[in-house]
Amino acid sequence: MNILVTGSDGYIGNGLVRKLLAEGHTVHCVDKKIFYNLESDGVSGIVRPCDDIKDITVEQLRPIQHIIHLAAISNDPAAELDARLTWETNVLYTLQLIDRAVKAGVPQFTFASSGSVYGLKDEDRVTEDLELVPLTDYNKSKMCAERILLSYRDKIGLTIIRPATVCGISARQRLDVVVNILTSQALKNKTIKLFGGDQVRPHIHMSDMHGLYLAIIKNPKAYQGIFNAGFENLTNKELANLIAKSTGAAIVTTTSNDNRSYRLCSDRLLAAGFVPQHSVDEAVNDITNAFKNGSLKDGPETQSVQWLKSYYGK
Repeated sequence: MNILVTGSDGYIGNGLVRKLLAEGHTVHCVDKKIFYNLESDGVSGIVRPCDDIKDITVEQLRPIQHIIHLAAISNDPAAELDARLTWETNVLYTLQLIDRAVKAGVPQFTFASSGSVYGLKDEDRVTEDLELVPLTDYNKSKMCAERILLSYRDKIGLTIIRPATVCGISARQRLDVVVNILTSQALKNKTIKLFGGDQVRPHIHMSDMHGLYLAIIKNPKAYQGIFNAGFENLTNKELANLIAKSTGAAIVTTTSNDNRSYRLCSDRLLAAGFVPQHSVDEAVNDITNAFKNGSLKDGPETQSVQWLKSYYGK
């Protein structure tokens, strides 16, 4: 199958591309390669129609049978660096891509939204039917992109995934997402700084994120619509205790003004047939082992905001 992956060289995308290649797919990759380059890491056999999603043409999309749209300015701090670029990338270029995909006759489009589009919720079961109340430019841009994509659902097969925070190892490693950053902090400093602790955050292991996209590719009809993807809703205190057990680090707790909690219910995804196979604990152990064997280092490229500031010249 001819599959287009945008954001192909990113934290999630580069591992997905490898798995798609291993399954025999022809993978078309679009990425600015700001953080990482698949070819420089020895990956061969991919097709590069262009480096920027805004530049991909209808003609280049004609052979594509499935688009996995991961490309975005991701997370709140990175999105705040350049609000105009965030809205252009996350919304305008998504509109252009879906419009061109429909004109090219692409049958299936899968979009990576975010579980953060719900905003603050008191419900124990945050389902896909609840009102979206995004709080930041990043959240709002993802919600607007969803709305645009849904207007095309009668013209193309459409899957929208609202993932929890992804954790685990990647060739383009990020250490600025909660599980990864707390684990690296524990390993470097032998302490975990815990602000508050009662806030709930949903998580999903990197391999389950990849597995979900592979499942959608194999059986897209089972996954039409909007799906939450997060299987472990943990308080920050529970997460810190889990990391401390694995690393031997001490926990230092301070007060926090951030009482935001996010709880994702992914029953709809489970009902569609997807079965998660990995855990936060596994991600913590993978990161711990990678640090200890020297395969993972905490460099500036693992911190999205710092790296983007350098890239933007800010």
